[in-house]
Amino acid sequence: MKPLPDGLDSPAGLHGESAFTTVRTRNGHPLLWDAHVARLRATCAFLGLPMPSAAFPHLDALPWGLFRLTVTATGTFWSQRPLSPGPRPTEGVDVRLTGVQVHPQLGAHKTGNYLPYRLAAQEAAPAFEGWLTDTAGHVVDGSRTSPLLELDGVLICPVGGLPGVTRAAFLSERPHVDRAVPVRDLRRLTGAWLCGSGVGIVPVRRLEGAGLDLTLPVRWPEVQEAALVWPNAP
Repeated sequence: MKPLPDGLDSPAGLHGESAFTTVRTRNGHPLLWDAHVARLRATCAFLGLPMPSAAFPHLDALPWGLFRLTVTATGTFWSQRPLSPGPRPTEGVDVRLTGVQVHPQLGAHKTGNYLPYRLAAQEAAPAFEGWLTDTAGHVVDGSRTSPLLELDGVLICPVGGLPGVTRAAFLSERPHVDRAVPVRDLRRLTGAWLCGSGVGIVPVRRLEGAGLDLTLPVRWPEVQEAALVWPNAP
């Protein structure tokens, strides 16, 4: 048993009272910055936290990086690290539908109350990603990415989870439907992708879970935007 460190003796450290966003950077420049700040500010307003500035700090010019902006009651803090996810998974990735649910009030926000997503990732391992549901049994989010589904040939953006910035950028000029997706509808999948700052847009090749064992066509989207590609991909 150890004394509680001073850095953890706060609402942010003890209860996850914080908001954050993770931004991909290219040569030190933020990608989709305005959308990330807008989403973060909405969460800060919801939690009663101070508004973060829209000014971006001077960063090391990493070829690919991840910039994290965290807001607590005591201020706004940032960190940067290289983005090196490894070789592009040409054959797609595996996903597991987990038994973990998002928080009913916090599921639409990226907060320090992150335990459901860590539990989903642990349950999904060794799969690349784990999907979470809401209390009504709808697929709403991933442990670290946003799901994008194709049902009967129609692109579907599941609602009820975090509004993914990378996913929204990809869908901005593509026909799609925003709607709730019951777990039972997953049996009709004709394709699926994962969307996030750390990976871009990645196709799913296999979906497993309770009563599910689907093999899906692997289709990498034709994108050139730095925010949407697999980092380091040729």
